[in-house]
Amino acid sequence: MVAPAKDGVSSLLRPSPARDGPSHKTISSQADRYLKLRELERDSLPDTPAATRLALVGQGRLGTALSQALRLAGYEVDGPLGRGSDGSEADAVLLCVPDAEIAAAAALVEPGRLVGHCSGATGLEPLTPHEAFSLHPLMTVTGHGASFDGAGAAVDGSSPRALALANQLANALGMRPVRVGNEDRAAYHAAASIASNFLVALEASAERLASTVGIDRELLVPLVRATVENWATLGAERALTGPVARGDEATVEAQRAAVAERTPESVELFDALVRTTRDLARGTSPREPQPA
Repeated sequence: MVAPAKDGVSSLLRPSPARDGPSHKTISSQADRYLKLRELERDSLPDTPAATRLALVGQGRLGTALSQALRLAGYEVDGPLGRGSDGSEADAVLLCVPDAEIAAAAALVEPGRLVGHCSGATGLEPLTPHEAFSLHPLMTVTGHGASFDGAGAAVDGSSPRALALANQLANALGMRPVRVGNEDRAAYHAAASIASNFLVALEASAERLASTVGIDRELLVPLVRATVENWATLGAERALTGPVARGDEATVEAQRAAVAERTPESVELFDALVRTTRDLARGTSPREPQPA
């Protein structure tokens, strides 16, 4: 049996111990905006688990990884099941199917069960008329699986019971749930894509250029890891290094010439990133609007 979540409020939204830099201020301002709403939601959440037996539909990477993780967390899990399951033996059905197929998969589920999806960009409408929830792990899942412990999770629910289940599932997996409503889904998912998918595309560009001088990917890995750790610890402005940050325009021009010669398909990307990096270094990058 899985213990119910005691607190639907993510620790991500609570102000953390003192930390320098604008990233902490942004988190704190978001916390101020959401904490009162979260307190009201907690008061309406049931004290018992909304479901203990789950049917998980979708045999792809995420469906397989979540099935294994939820089973280890103590849930009875049917699945991962192929598309077409009606979830007749479960308290709740979690759909791990492509976004465009959520509505069709939900329509096959027998009424009376909680029905959720794992899409980051999709709201709850495709799950109508079911009592609906969503659970999107803020974590990349490859063919080798994934560890969800410590990851964020975007959750939502059409009722207190549905929201409670989304929070309980996230907490059971060691994730930190944050409620993301319909109007914020596209922006949330775009941020996730930039942080993960676009980072991989960017590193692929660096790898292609490095290969022209005999540098293998593994030699870039320590640099990338250290950069990500610095960003996580210090925030973007304080973690920034390199010729653009130093104002060394001669070196930047030499780099651009090398890119144009060896990987010309990356010149447009290089130029866009130089502009963005220059704005960040000058402190002129877009910021969250300040209160009047």
